[in-house]
Amino acid sequence: MKKISLIVSLLSAVILLQNCKKNTITATSALDAVFSASVNDSTWTPDTVKAAITYNSATKTKVFTCTGVGVSKEINVAVTQTNAINTSGFPLATFVVDNTSNVLLSYYTQQKNSSGTYVLAPHGTVEAGSGTVIISAIDSVKRQITGSFSFTSLKNTYDGQGNITAVNVAMITLGAFNKLPYTFKSN
Repeated sequence: MKKISLIVSLLSAVILLQNCKKNTITATSALDAVFSASVNDSTWTPDTVKAAITYNSATKTKVFTCTGVGVSKEINVAVTQTNAINTSGFPLATFVVDNTSNVLLSYYTQQKNSSGTYVLAPHGTVEAGSGTVIISAIDSVKRQITGSFSFTSLKNTYDGQGNITAVNVAMITLGAFNKLPYTFKSN
């Protein structure tokens, strides 16, 4: 009789514990997106993203490029590694926009051209010291790259005498590419 009473007590306890499970809520973040950025404090995720690493044997350089396009905007990232070897990887490092063309960042917005057609055109320029790209992880077997970027694009408006009348600033912050698939080319 004690065995039956003990079994009934254990079953009752198991049933009670089963009904007391906590509900868990799983949140997703911008880090879940393959490519995203904050453009002037508004989250932006492109419709299309392309990434590539290209090795040039003549110059012994390797270039990582990434372009995201969507919602009337385009962001381009290009980082050049000098003295590179012919592999599909890329160094984990922080790259800063300087006076060379080793780190190029650009932001394009939709504008009407002279024939009245809307096109994506460069917003402005990214000056030395006003942008960084961080490569934080790379899987050269799966060909996926992870990192972050941020930069400031400045566009000056001039009057007839060449004086600056306005400065339009675009702040690109919290830029991220997360396990972004890339192609590898060697030429």
